[in-house]
Amino acid sequence: MELKDTSIVILTADYFEESEVLFPYYRLLGQADRVVVATPSGSPVKGKGGFGAFAAQAAFADLSADDFQAVLVPGGFAPDLVRRSPEALEFLQAMDAAGKPVAMICHGAWVAVSAGILEGRTVTSVPFIRPEVEGAGAKWIDEQVVVDGNFVTSRVPDDLDAWMNGFLQVLKGVGGDD
Repeated sequence: MELKDTSIVILTADYFEESEVLFPYYRLLGQADRVVVATPSGSPVKGKGGFGAFAAQAAFADLSADDFQAVLVPGGFAPDLVRRSPEALEFLQAMDAAGKPVAMICHGAWVAVSAGILEGRTVTSVPFIRPEVEGAGAKWIDEQVVVDGNFVTSRVPDDLDAWMNGFLQVLKGVGGDD
């Protein structure tokens, strides 16, 4: 499946879960016109398992929901840093308000908790943050991938393939060829 005229952004920071950034990044490179890695300052970031510097193409402050058709928020410890950025939270809120696909895995839902966009949604995440997700008004279920409107969520690295399949189905349904 090819998604012409589609730009996707991955929000991450230091201590990201390597597989949850690298797997979607490389899988999407061959399908979307543009895959952008955004970090707090636009500087390269390091993975939690020792992966060396991973290049970024943008800083959170440079992002505009008008420029992207979808956003991914991978896990690891990075979401705890991402959710401290008002620019990242505003961007995620704008993407959700526009009905654009928002894909989160593992601890990525922390960013949605801080952005205040989980009320009334059905999602999954790593089980450790279930209390925070439910406290933000979401219904949490323990499934490999959960699709609720424009949200596509998964639990852990073992769910990566299902997460990407669900994300691509939602993205294609939104009309990546707009």
